[in-house]
Amino acid sequence: MKLSAAIAIALISSCLPATAQQGGADLYAQRCAQCHDSSNTGIRAPSRTALQSRSFDEVLGAMTTGPMASFAQGLTSDERAAIASLVTGKAASLAAAESAGQCAQNETGFPQPIDGPRWNGWGADINNSRFQPAAMAGLAQDQVPRLRLKWAFGFPDTSNANAQPAVVGGLLFVGGGDRKVHALDAKSGCTRWAFPTEAPVRTAISFAPLDNGQPAIFFGDVRANVYALNAATGKLIWKSKVDDHVAARITGAPVFYSDVVYVGVSSIEEAIGSRPTYQCCTFRGSVVALKAETGAQIWKAYTIPEAPHPTRANAIGTQLFGPAGASVWSAPTIDVQRQALYVATSNSYADPATDTSDAILALDLATGRMLWHQQATPKDSFVVACFGTDQSNCPEDRGPDHDFGQSPILVNLRDGQRVLVIGQKSGVVHALDPDHEGKILWQTRIGKGGALGGTEWGSAADQDRIYVANSDVRFLRDGTRRLNSSEGGGLFGLDLATGKIAMQVAPVACGDRPQCSPALSAALTVIPGVVFSGGVSGFLRAYATDDARLLWEIDTARDYTTVNGVAAHGGAMDGPGPVVVDGMLYVNSGYAQWSGLPGNVLLAFEVGNP
Repeated sequence: MKLSAAIAIALISSCLPATAQQGGADLYAQRCAQCHDSSNTGIRAPSRTALQSRSFDEVLGAMTTGPMASFAQGLTSDERAAIASLVTGKAASLAAAESAGQCAQNETGFPQPIDGPRWNGWGADINNSRFQPAAMAGLAQDQVPRLRLKWAFGFPDTSNANAQPAVVGGLLFVGGGDRKVHALDAKSGCTRWAFPTEAPVRTAISFAPLDNGQPAIFFGDVRANVYALNAATGKLIWKSKVDDHVAARITGAPVFYSDVVYVGVSSIEEAIGSRPTYQCCTFRGSVVALKAETGAQIWKAYTIPEAPHPTRANAIGTQLFGPAGASVWSAPTIDVQRQALYVATSNSYADPATDTSDAILALDLATGRMLWHQQATPKDSFVVACFGTDQSNCPEDRGPDHDFGQSPILVNLRDGQRVLVIGQKSGVVHALDPDHEGKILWQTRIGKGGALGGTEWGSAADQDRIYVANSDVRFLRDGTRRLNSSEGGGLFGLDLATGKIAMQVAPVACGDRPQCSPALSAALTVIPGVVFSGGVSGFLRAYATDDARLLWEIDTARDYTTVNGVAAHGGAMDGPGPVVVDGMLYVNSGYAQWSGLPGNVLLAFEVGNP
């Protein structure tokens, strides 16, 4: 039997002498403990306790080609294996059989017309509304209470299910922490094909037919690679690395428009930049335009026009740099009328703070030239070191970490006015005028805000309201990083014309449920008359948009029998939101990033009999 590289490393590491095991502890203390052992709840890194729930392969992969690769630079394979074994208490395990859950060999192409019901990319449309019209949803308000689980799909060797699926032509496309993108039959869940990626895929997946007739899907990974695959066969069309910075990654879905793929670039430098020996910080967020046919770069626009330069030395003499930061975590939004593109940016990472961080930027589609920008929170310079005991690399002009994690939504109101709306981690929802250089129309506070507070990954809008979920996740004040089961949460519907709260759902407390919070951090989804919201508690709930009454709820945090034979469990819901297509609802469950319940499952629901 052929062994994977990870298993081979595990077998070698299991034979290492005791001195090597001690070496794993020493390496962990040097490279990992500052974030994973910290009692500060603002750090997104999973705690040491949370790491014990992960597999050896997942932790090893994170250090090899995943988000922790930059922390593990210079380590040998044995040293990485020693750390993975130390923190998980496990060795590698054999993966499930490759053939499990495969569709019949004679099933090829698309089961349905590609111009039929679909959910494409992150926001369902190029305006990122996360609103699914009735004709596409195939699900009415009175049917929602009858939603029942039809099938479940398990992602192997991962504790997070945080890549939102797309559904086109009866096929479902989804990435995962297992370093694969999967194409499933949307109705049955059987696997058509799977494509191995260089690194985990967190982005939603966007579909478009190319001029040469190929049906293509586009996505990015956490090593800043953008891929185009043949959607029918899974064969690679092209792959393009859009940023060479060691911390660069792609978390927002690429967006296709007029034969061009637009993608935002983010980074985890605010985490790796916390080491006092690291020359923090040199990453600048960007938007890249690529030719859809070839992946060739058309233009690249940095969110911070000024390149980083030496600023000061920290307490131990390490040279620091700035300006830096202003990552783009979310999918770009396309404005066809003005031929513009809108993105939201993160905080600055270093001094001096920039006026394009925590901001909405408008770029010219053809050239990438910045048309205007509107900043929400000035002087928000922040790295994870600001939460730690060693704050050598914390900017002197420290900010509150109130960046934007979601896409701007472009909406046409009933009176013809156009509005750009977005929620922020500060707990404030903003409405801007896209036709008057981002002039602020209104601002409404719905939460207290914080590093993990306010509105996180995605709001949704119909023609009358924007629906926003409040996180405001809080932790027990005992230094354990355990979730507070009674603080956070709340769901709001705001009138798009005025910003006034027109609909509100109170937080739902967890009681004595372990690893639970009422916080609502996952993206929302709206169909006519219904808003869907997944919680850190693991519950997925549906509410009527007119009077906020509860229509349906399900606890996703349980074990599942899967169509592909992978042991799967649901958990906290964070990041992606539900996808509603052709009478079915698809949603991911599991997020162990910061004390939430781990999970590795994609769930598919259909309407059952009365």
